[in-house]
Amino acid sequence: MSEDWQGKTIIGLTGNIATGKSIVRKMLEHLGAYGIDADALSHRAIARDAPGYQPVVENFGKWILGSDGQIDRSKLGKIVFTDPSALTLLESIVHPLVRQAEEALIRHSKQRVVVVEAIKLIESGFARLCDSIWVTTAPEDVQLKRLMAKRGMSEEIAWQRIKSQAPQEDKVRFANVVIRNDSTFEDTWKQVVFAWKNIVPEMEQPKIEVSKSGFRIVRAKPQQAQEIADAINQLSNGKQKMNREDVMALFGEKAFLLIQSGERVYGVIGWRVENLVARVEDFFLEKKMPLDKIVTQLITEIENASKELQCEATLLFLPPDMTLHRELWHDLGYHEVSIQALGVRAWQEAAIESMPAGTVLWFKRLREDLVLKPV
Repeated sequence: MSEDWQGKTIIGLTGNIATGKSIVRKMLEHLGAYGIDADALSHRAIARDAPGYQPVVENFGKWILGSDGQIDRSKLGKIVFTDPSALTLLESIVHPLVRQAEEALIRHSKQRVVVVEAIKLIESGFARLCDSIWVTTAPEDVQLKRLMAKRGMSEEIAWQRIKSQAPQEDKVRFANVVIRNDSTFEDTWKQVVFAWKNIVPEMEQPKIEVSKSGFRIVRAKPQQAQEIADAINQLSNGKQKMNREDVMALFGEKAFLLIQSGERVYGVIGWRVENLVARVEDFFLEKKMPLDKIVTQLITEIENASKELQCEATLLFLPPDMTLHRELWHDLGYHEVSIQALGVRAWQEAAIESMPAGTVLWFKRLREDLVLKPV
């Protein structure tokens, strides 16, 4: 382990495609770990504004570029997933950049536990730097269904991706913890919590502060899934119909903040951090809530958590009625933008992936430096 990582517990998380690695990483983040998605970093490494872009174009040709000048990953994938030597060449360009980014993120993380999710964790040699190796598994028929349903792959392409990887057993034999991810979110959650308690000391719970307005903002836990579902159903006036299982599944993608006063929930905010971008997607608020009194406290809470997670930017997807408070958002440092105007490819992809229909995009940069800087 690096001397810069003293005092930190490093969990290496791996598993074959569509076995649920990202869900397990999210669960560990809910428990207090700092999460790093190495596969997302590899995508960032070859973006037009990143250091891997030019070497990849020079080695694979300009035909892999899309109309916007960015590398079309689907075109690149057709080469590397059918030609092992091409994959080796790509990895020789990308892996050193990803390793640099991983080391920088771990070094600057404030959390005592860091989980690094990487499909090539063992092959890249990073596993040797980890205190514990976690491997997710799932039957091939489950992998196939997930790839077709969630990624829109044809059955032929999905099988090609599955069969292009080494057998899952090759990773399992390196594992300290095996998470079988082929059932419900709750079943997976129980496995993760059990393993976490065995290797991680009790984490200090954050203090909950009540503002002068009388509201407190609480980071919700999966155990509160029913409470969240009930609140969303009520605050959306029945437009959203959620049950406990729906919310538990969403915990595999995002976190929830509850705005409370006394025992009553006045608001539910859904947000996520992926690829160093914070995205606030869901606003369910009591209609009579004084927005001017709560929004500063809410955004401060989100930004503090985002900065702790080393985010580069925050994207707010505001409902039209909330955009009427323009001065309020401007005072907090946000401005309305188009997706194209975001500039950085990773930020644009985050907006395209997460922006709900009918919302307005507001943006704030949280730090000037990028983890993967152009060279």
